[in-house]
Amino acid sequence: MAQQLELGLDTFGDVTSDESGTPLPHAQVLRNLVEQGVLADELGIDFIGFGEHHRNDFAVTSPEVVLAAVAARTSRIHLGSAVTVLSSDDPVRVFQRFSTLDALSNGRSEVILGRGSFTESFPLFGYELSDYEELFEEKLNLFAEVRKQEPVTWSGAKRASLTAQSVYPPVENGLLKTWVGVGGSPESVVRTARYGFSLMLAIIGGDPVRFAPYVDLFQRAQDQFETGRQPIGVHSPGHVADTDEQAREELWPHYSAMMNRIGRERGWSPMGRGHFEQEAGPEGSLYVGSPETVAQKIANTVKTLGIDRFDLKYGNGGLSHEKLLHSIELYGTEVVPRVRELLA
Repeated sequence: MAQQLELGLDTFGDVTSDESGTPLPHAQVLRNLVEQGVLADELGIDFIGFGEHHRNDFAVTSPEVVLAAVAARTSRIHLGSAVTVLSSDDPVRVFQRFSTLDALSNGRSEVILGRGSFTESFPLFGYELSDYEELFEEKLNLFAEVRKQEPVTWSGAKRASLTAQSVYPPVENGLLKTWVGVGGSPESVVRTARYGFSLMLAIIGGDPVRFAPYVDLFQRAQDQFETGRQPIGVHSPGHVADTDEQAREELWPHYSAMMNRIGRERGWSPMGRGHFEQEAGPEGSLYVGSPETVAQKIANTVKTLGIDRFDLKYGNGGLSHEKLLHSIELYGTEVVPRVRELLA
């Protein structure tokens, strides 16, 4: 497992602050993301992903554009979205953008498709929230057809039909690596298996062990649909610093501010320090601490769930670009080799 395991990073492109606490312009955040991707490549990290959002506290609305900028300055790291909101996009255009990225990066492109836990894109692009489930189901079906790279004949209720339509550019070698981001719905797990896509579990709270039944369900569903065993990944938030105390003190104000801001929109109770410390502990899903602490926790999650990839969501709220760079450096130079050592 240690040789096959992929260890990556992802971020939603949170609007970060400078050392005085002033939020940076979105344009500067985007330029900083490119620098972070270049550093991750230099350190030998397997993957970096940028997520799509359409709100003031996140800078990335077009992940593949930012990833293309990273592709032009890197040579080995795999590049993907985290996630692409397929429900409010066009599956043909999504495929075309990522197949273009695949060409520009010499085969390093991946896409993680999702329904979107934020809903700003729906009114922005003219979709009804009441069609939330139907849009994703239909568009995932069309994407699966386009991904086959054969002439597409397809019809649905929410989009114009296609008749023997070819889609360009094709992926140069094989099929576009495609994941579906799942937050814990059994129906979503089974649907991902039915299409033969890889499964990315978004574990952002509680003990990761509670997702073991979803891993088992995914594997059983793949066998039943005879789609072949596809990789399983986990995405969870965290932050690496020189010591446990430093990591927690750096992350706490930004993470709590972000969670409470989102919580006010969704009716959650405010996050207290006790809850933060619980999530940062052995049975939580916040991977924050020294390189040894984070490595031990990742290794335990990998062993418990039997996953093929772990992506640390390293951007959390207003944490400065400099602190994010240091976190990436420690992840690449100390956490990754230590995880592989623990699993060897």
